[in-house]
Amino acid sequence: MRTEELDYELPQAAIAQQPAEPRDSSRLLVDRGPAASPEHRLARDLPELLSPGDVLVVNDSRVMAARLRLRKATGGKVEVLLLEPGDDGWWSALVRPGRRVRPGTELWFEEAPVLEVGERFGGDGRRRVRPTGDPDALMDQAGEVPLPPYVTGELADIERYQTVYADRPVSAAAPTAGLHLTEAVLDRCRAAGASVCPLELAVGAATFTPVMAEELEDHAMHTETYRIPEDTLAACVRAERVVAVGTTVVRALESAAATGSASGRTDLFIKPGHQFAVVDALLTNFHLPRSSLLALLAAFIGPRWRDLYATALSEGYRFLSLGDAMLCTRDLGQNPGI
Repeated sequence: MRTEELDYELPQAAIAQQPAEPRDSSRLLVDRGPAASPEHRLARDLPELLSPGDVLVVNDSRVMAARLRLRKATGGKVEVLLLEPGDDGWWSALVRPGRRVRPGTELWFEEAPVLEVGERFGGDGRRRVRPTGDPDALMDQAGEVPLPPYVTGELADIERYQTVYADRPVSAAAPTAGLHLTEAVLDRCRAAGASVCPLELAVGAATFTPVMAEELEDHAMHTETYRIPEDTLAACVRAERVVAVGTTVVRALESAAATGSASGRTDLFIKPGHQFAVVDALLTNFHLPRSSLLALLAAFIGPRWRDLYATALSEGYRFLSLGDAMLCTRDLGQNPGI
């Protein structure tokens, strides 16, 4: 399948620059299937769209203060985005401007060197970097929660880029579908007879790296770590319907089904033709053109994603990480094409 088949025109004005206030006032486009028009609701209406026996699965990873604004000893500014720690004290990271930072360069914060830059790897611009001290202390001292590059300003409250149930700081970006949910909404989901169950997928390069290959099959998916509690897996087995809050939840659950492992690393690239084993419904934001996230949506609901996106744009829905959401039900036909 050609990546250009996941293209659509996204006006700059449709890209949300600030989250909705309050959280649960985000708009929600409810997919009613190929034979019906979508319904326009709000995120706070989610409990009304769930049924007894449903299991709502959330990604409770927290976004790290992973953006470091550092300098070389010569004074040149360098920005580092920490992605994931390795087992040897080195981290994978994105470094800008990467071409001007040679391996072995020490980067400084205030009056001390805090990070060594290593070699490139992976063929996609990632670098190995090594903090000179405790990386958590470095992020506490010098780090900022990274916003997506298409968000051009600052947030009045950076906690709005965290979910209300965020737990361990392991992600380099937010699992954004969960940003719409409040404790009150989740309590009403439980009152409606649904269970709310967590898992963790550390959001990294696999989620936000653009698809540059002409054919989807040639896209190299990075690995991300996940772990799913046994209680969550058991609840999914018993569920009348598994509702994933975000594409990262889909990848974790479908990876566990494919491998039989409740934790590990996954490079699962869900694209049209994927046979879903666990997830029945998906709460998700509106995604960038030509992205792996849009490929997952196309696999999940088939060609009607185009009509739903066209409706959302014409009705003024806000797109991408800080924007609105849609709730869709899996295409039981498992349509293998767009």
